Amino acid sequence: MRKLKLQVQMSVYGFISGSKGEMNWMAFPWTKDIEEYVTTLTEPVDTILLGKNLATGFIPHWAAVAMDEKNPEQKAGVKFTQTPKVVFSNTLTESQWENTEISNGDYVKKISTLKQQSGGDIIAYGGGQFVSSLIKEKLIDELHLFVNPAILGQGMPIFQDVEDMQKLDLISSKQFDCGIMVLVYKPA
Repeated sequence: MRKLKLQVQMSVYGFISGSKGEMNWMAFPWTKDIEEYVTTLTEPVDTILLGKNLATGFIPHWAAVAMDEKNPEQKAGVKFTQTPKVVFSNTLTESQWENTEISNGDYVKKISTLKQQSGGDIIAYGGGQFVSSLIKEKLIDELHLFVNPAILGQGMPIFQDVEDMQKLDLISSKQFDCGIMVLVYKPA
């Protein structure tokens, strides 16, 4: 069975953006140690899951990075562009992007089917509502929570849709030179 990983950046309090979508609290530029960690995390991934809101920025951004030979992140851009993606949406009916399928149906059923297929790991990236729904439905096998050294007064919480307590086991933690810390959990 394939593993579904979540990679998300969050504030100390668990917000993935400010109350108006602000992202300026994230620690950048990343240092070499965090770049190596993310490369290792994404290397075995052969499917990316996205919510519609994130997809509209994520896919064009990484496609542009992949085409820019001078961009130091070009290798990551190629990986994200060439990896098949599934975008979950209630409003989109067809994909405007290469290597991207639109899924309008039952996301729990679709993801369960993907996890049963042969292949490498699957990775999910935010938006907040999409990720929160994946956590609520207990679809995530590994949570890679990148905690940025920032406290936001208000924002979009990552666990907003979770209704019941979920116990997690800490698998590992690592502090990076840029001040970010990753906490890796799996469901208990």
